[in-house]
Amino acid sequence: MATKKDAKELETPEVETPVVEETPVEAPEAEAEAPAEEEKFAKAGKKSKKHVEEVKAEEERQARKAEKAAEPEKKAGPKPVTRSRLERRGKKYQEAAKKVEKKAYSLTDAIKLAIETSTVKFDATVEMHFRLGVDPRQADQNIRATVTLPAGTGKDVRVAVFAPLDLAKAAKAAGADIAEDEEFTKRLDKEQLDFDVLISTPQYMPKLGKYARLLGPKGLMPNPKAGTVTMDIEKAVKEAKAGKIEYRVDKQAIVHVGLGKVSFGAEKIAENINAFIDSLKSQKPASIKGQYVKSVFISTTMGPSIEVENIYN
Repeated sequence: MATKKDAKELETPEVETPVVEETPVEAPEAEAEAPAEEEKFAKAGKKSKKHVEEVKAEEERQARKAEKAAEPEKKAGPKPVTRSRLERRGKKYQEAAKKVEKKAYSLTDAIKLAIETSTVKFDATVEMHFRLGVDPRQADQNIRATVTLPAGTGKDVRVAVFAPLDLAKAAKAAGADIAEDEEFTKRLDKEQLDFDVLISTPQYMPKLGKYARLLGPKGLMPNPKAGTVTMDIEKAVKEAKAGKIEYRVDKQAIVHVGLGKVSFGAEKIAENINAFIDSLKSQKPASIKGQYVKSVFISTTMGPSIEVENIYN
């Protein structure tokens, strides 16, 4: 008796499946040169990229150092000839300096020698330099004052006055070169500083405030201590024309001041020097316990320096 399985096999005829021949796929040709594998570095430690670069740099440095050490040493040339400061001066200055001995002269002899050693063709200024035993950083020792020289300065002082119209007219009559009211600020706007001394009244000083950077560095800003801020304009103008000078100590505690011209002669120069010394003595601070004037030197413009006996304490 036939089963159900045999009956199913009889119903479905067998179909032969076609055999498909597989065509071999050719592999792509290998590259001539395989790319070099990138060197892998650790993030930190001896195998890091930074460490490798540092090692290479150190090796190169050591190699350069070895090459330099292997080079023959070059022989040093002759030492440069250094000339003294006197030898670097002109012939006239050297001849004048030979007349000055290394000692302190009396004031009278120092003045005569300063005039004798003036080497310039123009009328040289006689200068004095006082080294003081003060501390300019202390307010009470920051010396600043004025003095009127009996023989004058030898300079044609140009005086400008910035004041109300009535005082400006009086200043003009007293000898001021420039005496204006509001018109004066127009000169300053154009930076016309054709004056040596500027005198102003107290009420006009605020108007000069914006010109402080122009006037201050040139020493032209009016100041009550210098007597250039005053209501007595006529007196200030006459004193400035007569030879009133302002002096102050610098950061190195030295006072530099011009006290006349060589053409004045020894007597007039001595008068100016004595007047200045009296003024300097009057400015001695009460807090100074030691020596007030440590050293004094006199010279002329471009002339040699001469030490003066320190007899002013």
